[in-house]
Amino acid sequence: MDIDIVILWVDGNDVQWQQRFNEFAPKEKQIDIDCSEERFRDWGCLRYWFRGIEQFAPWVRKVHLVTADQVPDWINRDCNKLHLVKHEDFMPEAYLPSFNACAIEDNIHRIEGLAEHFVFFNDDCFLTAPVTPERFFRKGLPTDMAVVNTLQSEGQMGHITLNDLDVINRHFNKREVVKRLSQWFNLRYGAFVLRTLALLPWPRFSGFYDHHLPQAFCKQTLNEVWEAEPELMHETCCHRFRHITDVNQWLFRYWQLCKGTFAPLNVMRDSQVYYLTDTNFDEAIEAIKKQKHNLIVLNDGPLSLFAEKKEQMQAAFDAILPTKSMFER
Repeated sequence: MDIDIVILWVDGNDVQWQQRFNEFAPKEKQIDIDCSEERFRDWGCLRYWFRGIEQFAPWVRKVHLVTADQVPDWINRDCNKLHLVKHEDFMPEAYLPSFNACAIEDNIHRIEGLAEHFVFFNDDCFLTAPVTPERFFRKGLPTDMAVVNTLQSEGQMGHITLNDLDVINRHFNKREVVKRLSQWFNLRYGAFVLRTLALLPWPRFSGFYDHHLPQAFCKQTLNEVWEAEPELMHETCCHRFRHITDVNQWLFRYWQLCKGTFAPLNVMRDSQVYYLTDTNFDEAIEAIKKQKHNLIVLNDGPLSLFAEKKEQMQAAFDAILPTKSMFER
């Protein structure tokens, strides 16, 4: 079974990109539109992401690097495992230019040559130890954990998650869905099952446990959601910047969970998510150096001394991944 990876990346330091960004960005700050610096700044760690893929997941067939026509000068364009993808290569012209990650995510199934089975990465998700194909797919199904939760996201992401849930509750009956006991009350989930049990009395889905890790998908799922909600998907894709009325790729994940097209797995056992702050930054750096986890997410946050911390992060990755990969010139 071929398994691809799709990764979205933007170089917020690129002057031409900044000019384009400023051309379309709202002139005054709007609470329903997100143009914050953390959405776009670059930590300079993409080369280590590729090194991690080569060293810890050599079974990957192809990496589709999606950018706004930005290619790092160190990229090996002749690498047969690499597919450089511009937004205009797969997004309809009506949606361009787009600075909205939700809109870009919602169209990735259109990428030419993308395998039916693929794993979606954000550029803040890194491999720091070996993983097998079975970590993401088992018997042709994406691995995941079906855990009901209360709505946890705040601010704009809270609105987007609520939009995703609204779609799910219109298309799926919670009480019928959770009757698949082996998927929703699986012992692999450990204590997470208690969340689902506690929320059983509620007739509608109040939320799902969102792990923020690389997510396995089948292209068929994305096609099904577009067929079911074409107007909503189109509306999201018309927003040039992330908007509170958007839906994002979590909707595709929720759809797989509710339809039952996934294989139960506690995806948190080998992974750790850090929402980076000045308080936990040193802990995250230590986790990289000691390779404490197979997968690690370094979610950008309101950090002070960004330039200094950027150097520290690059040094940590260089300590465990010092050798150039096939993806580098």
